[in-house]
Amino acid sequence: MKLMNNAIDSVNAVLNQSTPLLDDDRYHADLALREATARYGAGWAHDELGEAGQLFASSRLMRLAVDANRFRPELKRFDAQGRRIDRVDFHPAWHELLGCSIERGIVSMPWDNPRPGSQVARAALFYLYSQTETGTQCPIAMSTGTIQVLERLADQLPEIGDLWLPKLKSRSYDGRFMPARDKSGVLFGMGMTERQGGSDVRRNITRARALDASGPGRRYAITGHKWFFSAPMSDAFLILAQTSAGIACFLVPRFLEDGELNALHLVRLKDKLGNHSNASSELELHGATGYLLGDEGRGIHTIIEMATHTRLDCVLATAGMQRRALCVALNHAGQREAFGARLIDQPIMAAVLAELAIESEAATVLAMFLAHCFAAEASDGERLIGRLLTPAAKFHVCKRGPQFAAEAMEVLGGNGYIEELDLARIYREMPLLSIWEGSGNVMCLDVLRVLSHEHESRAVLLEFVRKAHGENAAFDAYIDQLDALLQQAEESDGRRVAHAITLAIQGSLLIRHAPACVADTFCATRLLHEFGNASFGVLPRGAPVKELLARAWP
Repeated sequence: MKLMNNAIDSVNAVLNQSTPLLDDDRYHADLALREATARYGAGWAHDELGEAGQLFASSRLMRLAVDANRFRPELKRFDAQGRRIDRVDFHPAWHELLGCSIERGIVSMPWDNPRPGSQVARAALFYLYSQTETGTQCPIAMSTGTIQVLERLADQLPEIGDLWLPKLKSRSYDGRFMPARDKSGVLFGMGMTERQGGSDVRRNITRARALDASGPGRRYAITGHKWFFSAPMSDAFLILAQTSAGIACFLVPRFLEDGELNALHLVRLKDKLGNHSNASSELELHGATGYLLGDEGRGIHTIIEMATHTRLDCVLATAGMQRRALCVALNHAGQREAFGARLIDQPIMAAVLAELAIESEAATVLAMFLAHCFAAEASDGERLIGRLLTPAAKFHVCKRGPQFAAEAMEVLGGNGYIEELDLARIYREMPLLSIWEGSGNVMCLDVLRVLSHEHESRAVLLEFVRKAHGENAAFDAYIDQLDALLQQAEESDGRRVAHAITLAIQGSLLIRHAPACVADTFCATRLLHEFGNASFGVLPRGAPVKELLARAWP
């Protein structure tokens, strides 16, 4: 009988398995994030960010994230009586997640609390929330970007100041399907791309016709289609359409002034690789009413203001997911034993984890600096660097995301590949952030465009990165190479330029603000050709692995 009981115990026993990483102190455990928020004037938000980090890491919200992605949105084109409604229904988890994040200012903080550091505090909040669920971040990011656009154009359309801006800045999430005037808060989406052009929006064929007099704030009838129309249950959208003077940008509400639905007909929802909680759709516009924002022919310039902010959020979300993947890997490696020792104590695994930690910290400090470049208190030079760095960082950081997530999954072996953990979902989300809001080549062309059109940008960039000159020989040599590259860059060099700018700024920030173990190892593994193209975990001999892991996982 004893032998039988032992056999049963051996079948049922769960041994040498790590416990899930839940209910952790997400903000206070992230030294790089805390240091960056203090550095850029957001120290006043430490308590608020700490509370938000604990909420976002809670078992309850992590369960909601699973449910929001498991139960996907459903398109309802007609009601029971045959009336067209074009409504997308979401699982309750989607609404609760949006409510928790919006209540904490993830959309509106820089405007409803306009003080030094508020842009960085909002960025830190977005970064922390991305470690929970990124599908809901799509309408959040577009709404934040829309505030920037509408603030500048508020005098053109009285409703912007009276209706849209106050409700966008509200910390109330209202998911009801009804006119915006009856809601406590609103969200915005956008429609840029069309099937025949994609990123080349100048090939758009959707047309807009003035219903009375033409000009800013006037009503137009818009007819055409949009190939990727994300967050279609938003309350209003920024949409591009052709006019007689060229492409223009329009504010297109979901409901008209009389309470009737606008002529926005959803064709289908996209069946995406990831981002399952968020609805992305194809749209037809059948004479939909829109209000002109800015001037006819200036629509791309107008909507790029919004897209620039969403590109920042792509960098923040990637950095946040990298941090989450790193922490899950560290949590597992600190508990799992193999071949007589914990994984984290085995040199070859420790090297992998240490380099993931370097990559994560470099992305975090870069993302927070970039957010600071968007702040009202940023200097003219920092704002110019921001215009150059936004597309460069969007390219480099987001391009590194899938490789990072794959390596973190591999730390857990087969367990990393199963759906019960969030690493599989993170892995599917990573490529999206590289593709949306401008894929890789588009970002690199934007970098070259800034260098070409804003002639002082090269000098300002070099002056900034050279603040770290003299501390690391590999870094100094790299900056000299960067200078030479920027002087003779051609279009075919676009990817090299974007990578090089991002790495130079990361190196400069780490040398000046991070411990030497982080900065020196970053320079040795990123700026020297010997290691620059290798997989994670190829560290130089003698690298301070224990110090790196202690900083990443205090």
